[in-house]
Amino acid sequence: MVNQYILIFVWLGFCAIIAEKSSVIKTEVVCGGTVERFPWWFAFVAFVPVIWMAGHRGNVGDTGAYLSGFLNMPDSFAGIPAYAETQAKDPGFYVFSAILKQFIGNHSVRYFTVLAAIQGIILLTVYRKYSSAYIVSLFLFLASTDYISWMYNGIRQFMAVTIIFGGTSLMLRNKYVSLILVILLASLFHQSALIMIPIVLIAQGKAWNTRTLLFIAIIIIAVLFVGRFTSLLDAVLEETQYASVVSDYTSWNDDGTNPIRVLVYSLPAILAFLGRKRIMYEDDQLINLCTNFSLVTAGLYLVSMFTSGIFLGRLPIYTSLYSYILLPWEIENLFIRESKRLMYVAMIVGYLGFYYYQMHVGFRLL
Repeated sequence: MVNQYILIFVWLGFCAIIAEKSSVIKTEVVCGGTVERFPWWFAFVAFVPVIWMAGHRGNVGDTGAYLSGFLNMPDSFAGIPAYAETQAKDPGFYVFSAILKQFIGNHSVRYFTVLAAIQGIILLTVYRKYSSAYIVSLFLFLASTDYISWMYNGIRQFMAVTIIFGGTSLMLRNKYVSLILVILLASLFHQSALIMIPIVLIAQGKAWNTRTLLFIAIIIIAVLFVGRFTSLLDAVLEETQYASVVSDYTSWNDDGTNPIRVLVYSLPAILAFLGRKRIMYEDDQLINLCTNFSLVTAGLYLVSMFTSGIFLGRLPIYTSLYSYILLPWEIENLFIRESKRLMYVAMIVGYLGFYYYQMHVGFRLL
């Protein structure tokens, strides 16, 4: 039997062929410009197997812990207030799950499917609207193994991530008050979401702006003086739920994020550096935002490589999702026609190689 983790790419290839051979494209206005996009229903059809797989996941990643917590939640609305008082850490996720349980009962497949559907619908809606190549963006999300890392594992944090990701239009329209409210809502699901308040301010504006360059300089200093950086990190996190981050990852012998992962997630930022003149010339508001987010992603991953993959290595997911919008744009706009084909082939082969490595060596699912 062919593994479902391989079949998902067969399905994606089939969707790409259908899109190429049929006229499912429609014209709409995005960021003030007229663009061609897939209709929402087609975007959903392409993504729905991912939701189904996440709902029928088996015992992958943190599934056992999430399932145990779900089964121990109250069985009636009357028990939710008392239960909520016991959830000092990320209460939004647990209260939401407890409310959901009143409608679906103790059905784990329904529970995980609903959570995956919420995350997936937000993802596909944003990618359908803002990506110049939706199928490519979906391929990158899958081949990077983000769907395993976050829809099967780290679900709480990914709920926060997708809530903020759904607020992309607020970032582009500079609706800061509304955006901060969205981030505060997301922080109820995972407190790490608060990091997006300063990061959004860093990423706003033109690509390679002064704030972004200052961030890069800070990252370089943090790497050069990693010992002092971890001491500062301990002090900053002292009053949060992550107060023991440094001592924990030290005691667990966490030797940082895998350099291969750091390289893969830094590729859009590397291309952005090589094509920075073109990006600055185009001055596209969306691509500016995605470029700056890609630089933040590379910076955070670089620091996590020298410190903690378990803790700091989880933060870049708030910004790395935008790289899947940026990378197809870079290939289409930074290379001549003959080079584009070569870059797409290199991208597909490279990411599938990384996918196999992660699924076989990291997750042992292939």
